[in-house]
Amino acid sequence: MSADAGSEEVLDGLSRHARKLVAELAGPVRRVRLRSGDTVLEVEWHDPARPAPAPRAEVDPVPAPQVEAVPAADRPAVRAPVVGTFYRAPEPGAAPFVAVGDVVRPGQVVGIVEAMKLMNEVTAGQAGRVVEVLVEDGKPVEYDQPLIALEPLTGRDA
Repeated sequence: MSADAGSEEVLDGLSRHARKLVAELAGPVRRVRLRSGDTVLEVEWHDPARPAPAPRAEVDPVPAPQVEAVPAADRPAVRAPVVGTFYRAPEPGAAPFVAVGDVVRPGQVVGIVEAMKLMNEVTAGQAGRVVEVLVEDGKPVEYDQPLIALEPLTGRDA
C-alpha cells in the first residue's frame, strides 16, 4: 500500500468519525478538528444560519510541533478527561484549586474542563506534589493532555 493510499484510508476514517460526531452532538458545532498521525481533518462553520459546508481535509506535509508542555517521563501527570477549556479555579477571580508545591490526594479536584457548556471536574488519580501546571488558565486542551505534573510522594511527604 502506498503512502498516499494509506493517507486516504486514514482520511476516510476521520471523515466517518467527524460525520458521526457532528450528528451526535446536541446543538450547533463551530469547529471540529481530528488528527491521526500526519493526517488532519478540519471542519468549520462560520455562520450558523448557513448550511454546513462539506468537510475540508488536508494532509500535513510535516507533523505539527507539539505545543503542549510534557512532563518528564518518570513523573505522573493529571490529564484532561475530555476535550475543552481548562480552568484552574472554580470561578473567575477565585483562588486556584491547586498551586505548585501543593500536595494532592487521589480524587482531589485540581481543575475544571468546560466542554459543551458542562463543567467537568479534573481529579488527581494519585497522590503527589504539584511540580508544574502545564496548561494556562482558560486555554483549550485535548483529551488525555497532561495538565498538571506531579512528583510522587516520598515516605516523609505521605
